[in-house]
Amino acid sequence: MKVSKEQVQENRRRIVQTASTLFRERGFDGVGVADLMSAAGLTHGGFYKHFASKADLMAEAMRCGFMQSAEDAQGVTRDQFVAHYLSRQHRDGMGQGCVMASLGSDAARQSDAIKSEFAAGIENLLAIAKADGGETRADLIATLSQMVGALVLSRGCPDDSALADEILQVCRARLLPENGEAR
Repeated sequence: MKVSKEQVQENRRRIVQTASTLFRERGFDGVGVADLMSAAGLTHGGFYKHFASKADLMAEAMRCGFMQSAEDAQGVTRDQFVAHYLSRQHRDGMGQGCVMASLGSDAARQSDAIKSEFAAGIENLLAIAKADGGETRADLIATLSQMVGALVLSRGCPDDSALADEILQVCRARLLPENGEAR
């Protein structure tokens, strides 16, 4: 049975979105092609009709995750973004959360193509943040780094750990303005 071009595009979109979620939850090496295709509701054999390799999908899935983050950042204030980013809800929602916190260590061990895609996602988020306020690029990088680091550290602690919550609370307090000024 021949599949329409529209269905092929829909299948590819579903594979990329499923991979974006699963890679953030389990890491690049924690997801096999067969498991991924099954989760997308497709057969394993169809994977190579859409992608030349798993690495090609990894790059596209990362791009998809960064685009989701960029969309989530649109129309919210810096304070709203920081408060959500450093929340327990975001911490616990790895599959829908930040690509940088979920895949940063994995991306560091990948090809230059994957690293370039990762860097492009960071640049895009920095550009969105820059458009929102008067912070310098250096300030934005420092803020983003602290937020990602806090999320990584918090996720590395047991779920019911007081330290996991404390890390988020301390960084949220340091990054959110007090009396109109960020500390």
